[in-house]
Amino acid sequence: MPLGLESMLTDEIIEKYLKAGKIASKVRKYALKMVKPGIRIYDLCESIEKKIVEEGGLPAFPCNVSINEIAAHYTAFLGDTSIIPDKSLVKVDIGVHIDGYIADTAVTISFNPKFEDLNIAVETALERALEFIRPGVKVSKIGEIIENTIKAYGYKPIRNLSGHSIERYNLHSGTSIPNVKDIFSLDRIKVNRVYAIEPFATSGIGYVVGGKETYIYSLKKEGKMKNEESRRIIKEIKKKYNGLPFAERWLKNIISERSKLIRVLKNLVKNKVLNCYPVLVEASTNPVAQFEHTVLVLEKEVIITTL
Repeated sequence: MPLGLESMLTDEIIEKYLKAGKIASKVRKYALKMVKPGIRIYDLCESIEKKIVEEGGLPAFPCNVSINEIAAHYTAFLGDTSIIPDKSLVKVDIGVHIDGYIADTAVTISFNPKFEDLNIAVETALERALEFIRPGVKVSKIGEIIENTIKAYGYKPIRNLSGHSIERYNLHSGTSIPNVKDIFSLDRIKVNRVYAIEPFATSGIGYVVGGKETYIYSLKKEGKMKNEESRRIIKEIKKKYNGLPFAERWLKNIISERSKLIRVLKNLVKNKVLNCYPVLVEASTNPVAQFEHTVLVLEKEVIITTL
């Protein structure tokens, strides 16, 4: 089957989606027990990714551990000594795949009582959106439900972050599931499709901006590079990740010196061989909460694969 063409989901494909979801759920619960103030983010990311492999899956993207105003795309980098701070709000975003069939899930852990209502607002928004999903529903209606729920708690949804459709080896496959009512979107939920629903909310302005740092990349196209290490990186990520995102630290077997690795990666981005995913920060630097599940939409039922 060509990648991305899944108009008919066979029993075998469905089973792989379900297995990925089951592993993602188990690893999310494992992460909940691991995340504690004082733990190194590097150790946390490595342990979660190792657990995915131990359970029979592969990471669909690097484990994201995004703290307070950082909304997404933070994963540990080579030499990262940062730790989970006291009284912080910690988002852990986990992706698992089986033969390219992906499950995507996230949870937010609060170590500060003042963030509890924000967490409740986002988790409730996710629950209500999931209750509404079925074939034919407008994605704008799902966004409206998420927005209204979050605003009822006195917070703002992050309007420029959204859920997304998923296909084989394609984490963001074209359809966005907004976290606000999008009157311009004509998309509807379709049968035999997989979607990640992921509300984000904040007490701040309600949108994110790209930060200066990047720790996550993906292959955009194969390029003919003169540098031997560049060629080795391209070969490695093509073979291992098949277009899925990867972390810079996953390449330490090729280049162990971070400053050198970053120079090579930046050059590959400049030459349009790699996509880069900057760390995303809430524009007013207010804390952000996130919860996420993956759903498999079939003709007769909608399955939350990551429960």
